[in-house]
Amino acid sequence: MSSALDKTNAETSAGSGWRGSADLWLQAAYDTVVETGVDAVRIQPLAKKLKLSRTSFYWFFKDRDELLNALLQKWRDKNSGNLVAQSQAYAETIAEAILNVFDCWLNQDLFDSQFEFAVRSWALQSAEVAEQIGLADEARLEALRQMFIRFGYEPLKADVRARTIYLTQIGYISMKSDEDISTRLQRISDYVEIFTGQTPEPRELERFYARHKQAGDD
Repeated sequence: MSSALDKTNAETSAGSGWRGSADLWLQAAYDTVVETGVDAVRIQPLAKKLKLSRTSFYWFFKDRDELLNALLQKWRDKNSGNLVAQSQAYAETIAEAILNVFDCWLNQDLFDSQFEFAVRSWALQSAEVAEQIGLADEARLEALRQMFIRFGYEPLKADVRARTIYLTQIGYISMKSDEDISTRLQRISDYVEIFTGQTPEPRELERFYARHKQAGDD
């Protein structure tokens, strides 16, 4: 994270000048909340980290609360937005649909588990953030429910299966499971069968593994 921030900072210094940019401040806030927690997301420390003046912050954000709101929006757009989109992606079978959702758990560009953990930790000290977590959970669960219903599952069974998938993954995140990628890939087929009651076709697994082969080989 820091190397990307250093690169962005250098580009900003060379290009847009001493004020930085809204994205630069937001990236610094993201790095901090993931690494240290929301209490550390303060204007002066961020300015020092970015090697910018404290007053430059106010060109882009009214106050710290506005920055925190932007951080929450970033989390909603990425984690909830992509999970819902993956649940709605084209699939011939429910097994393939589940594998589309599983892309989120294995691709940080789609779903940032560290960010998820940080926001859920933040919610423990903020009723407003806890409310946002609740709304996000319900939206994600509804998307998963509708995915199962789309493939012919009765609403109650769709709800139970959606909860099983989602709460399992939130458990992974909350427990900070250190399961390596290779081990998790080996378990994918069995997870699909447990969550759907159907065994994925070899061609479906092959496509899934091809999408994640590089990560599994690292």
